[in-house]
Amino acid sequence: RFYEKVQALHQDPKASVDNPLLAFSLIKRLHSDWPNVIYSDEATENIQALHAGFKEVEQELPGAEDLDGAARALMRLQDVYALSVKGMANGVFQRAGAGRPPLYSPGRRVSLSADDCFHVGKVAYDTGDYYHSIAWLEEAVGLFRLSYGNWNPEDRSSLEDALDHLAFSYFMAGNISHALSLSREFLHYDPSNQRVVRNVAKYEKLLEMGTAVSTGPLRRPNGTHLQSRDAYEELCQRPAGQVGLAGGSHGPPPHRCPPSHSLLGPLSPQPSPEHLPHLSCSYETNGSPYLLLQPAKKEMVQIRPYVALYHDFISDAEAETIKGLAGPWLQRSVVASGEKQQKAEYRISKSAWLKDTADPVVRALEQRIAAVTGLDLRPPYAEYLQVVNYGLGGHYEPHFDHATSRKSPLYRMKSGNRIATVMIYLSAVEAGGSTAFIYANFSVPVVKNAALFWWNLRRNGDGDGDTLHAGCPVLAGDKWVANKWIHEHGQEFRRPCSANPRD
Repeated sequence: RFYEKVQALHQDPKASVDNPLLAFSLIKRLHSDWPNVIYSDEATENIQALHAGFKEVEQELPGAEDLDGAARALMRLQDVYALSVKGMANGVFQRAGAGRPPLYSPGRRVSLSADDCFHVGKVAYDTGDYYHSIAWLEEAVGLFRLSYGNWNPEDRSSLEDALDHLAFSYFMAGNISHALSLSREFLHYDPSNQRVVRNVAKYEKLLEMGTAVSTGPLRRPNGTHLQSRDAYEELCQRPAGQVGLAGGSHGPPPHRCPPSHSLLGPLSPQPSPEHLPHLSCSYETNGSPYLLLQPAKKEMVQIRPYVALYHDFISDAEAETIKGLAGPWLQRSVVASGEKQQKAEYRISKSAWLKDTADPVVRALEQRIAAVTGLDLRPPYAEYLQVVNYGLGGHYEPHFDHATSRKSPLYRMKSGNRIATVMIYLSAVEAGGSTAFIYANFSVPVVKNAALFWWNLRRNGDGDGDTLHAGCPVLAGDKWVANKWIHEHGQEFRRPCSANPRD
């Protein structure tokens, strides 16, 4: 039966785990469902062979940290893209509220089981996050009620477990009457549970005393105390191509970008002329002989801050080579914290660093970046190429690339602050993953093989506050980027100061 369940989920040989629900159920199946089958009473006939086979691969399987991280990823997608939990459980990526089109329609719908929903709710419950635990445990209870009496040996939880956790979540959220009714339902199935009997008595007493019942909506926790969360999420939800106007520009653009290249392609609604972003496209050589035969395809995305997108910056073969070189070295990405670096929930990705000596492809890419930007990339004026993979729900909340404190580890290179960023999209994604510039109010969707360039510092050396940006969570797909961070020393004559000290 378990084999048939796995076969049904993987009946398409080309099916990938781009769908986050499929990825979550795969991780859960490998971490908990399979072991539960292995150690079940039904497996006693070939218990020795099963145990021996399982032990051989146990070390390579996802661990508890992976499963909890996958559950948090689903909650992150729920929040940032305002997704309906009921919809997600049914395999639909539908925004909460009627009449909205789904953000992503997978080729094959994958629904979650009651036990799947319970585990996501339990991860929230264990951290005291009752906003999320209630939504997911409600779904688990509803699904368990539908299948009550049909117990699966791979499940870790039951209707009683879901009711127990949901009742306490409602109690902690201040809804005592609902906690009481769920606890009474629990006792219908397990009347001898003394702890729940005591809870029922406690809830009844609180209600008799007239304890106020909270009726207001639960507030979503803001774990990283992100002040710009609403703007960040609105930009992430914005359909690809809807660039918001910010800052200012001077005069009309020379010409519109061709629909095949432009961020405002034919699939997005065309804005009225007075609301057209100040975009233009051009072939650029930047005075470099390296670009004479094949000029760079430059699209101006924004004037202030200066953001440009270079289409077809890298070939498919080069992108695959760089991903292959980085793959074996990928480690959980870290962030600067004072003078140290550490893992953080607001940056979920894996990264590796490649020297230009790693492969001729890396060296050629660095030459191309130097030609397009006109900047000096020789050590120590630039960092090694950082290759980043954003997997299930991978994201990077709003941040600056340049250091905002002299204590930052960035200054250990003794080559000044990060003057510019070049970010190359090595893969396409099916949904999500845009780069959102928060204060400038626009986002750039993932454009495979394109490179995004922006200045982090003003000409006077101050940080440009308008470059606050974020990597929106990947809703569906596997996002790979390569970052090249260029420092200010060595660029004095390539990007000189302005006559105006405010520039």
